Amino acid sequence: MQLDDLYREVIVDHYNRPRNFGRPEKWDIMVEGKNPVCGDEIVIYLTVKDDVVSECRFEGKGCTISIASASVMTESLIGKSLGEIRLVLSDFNRLLRGEVCQRCEQYSDAIAFQGVTKFPVRVKCALLAWKTLEGAIPDSGTHQA
Repeated sequence: MQLDDLYREVIVDHYNRPRNFGRPEKWDIMVEGKNPVCGDEIVIYLTVKDDVVSECRFEGKGCTISIASASVMTESLIGKSLGEIRLVLSDFNRLLRGEVCQRCEQYSDAIAFQGVTKFPVRVKCALLAWKTLEGAIPDSGTHQA
């Protein structure tokens, strides 16, 4: 099996069985994002205790890439401080620009999206959840529930 095939399988698995999907009973931060060009929509919920994300969930509808990316993102954030999340965001953006990202392999299955750079129109789909998350980080237009 080729690496691209493995990455495709990871993305399809996250789409078919999205991790952390659904609205939690309680949350501290909620932020919404939309891609009006393709119709993808996402809502991200963070539960934060002592500046550390204890739960990250999402709801939404969209293409395989956007839903799978949101699923991977939620797994990548649990246990991280809000400051660390800024680093994760920067790393994933770097990955989708085709740049070297040494830490991306530690972010769950995020490395699987490296191949999306071959399809520029799909990069916005992969970034929807991650760009939406920027609105949940203090000093970036936080929206709280």
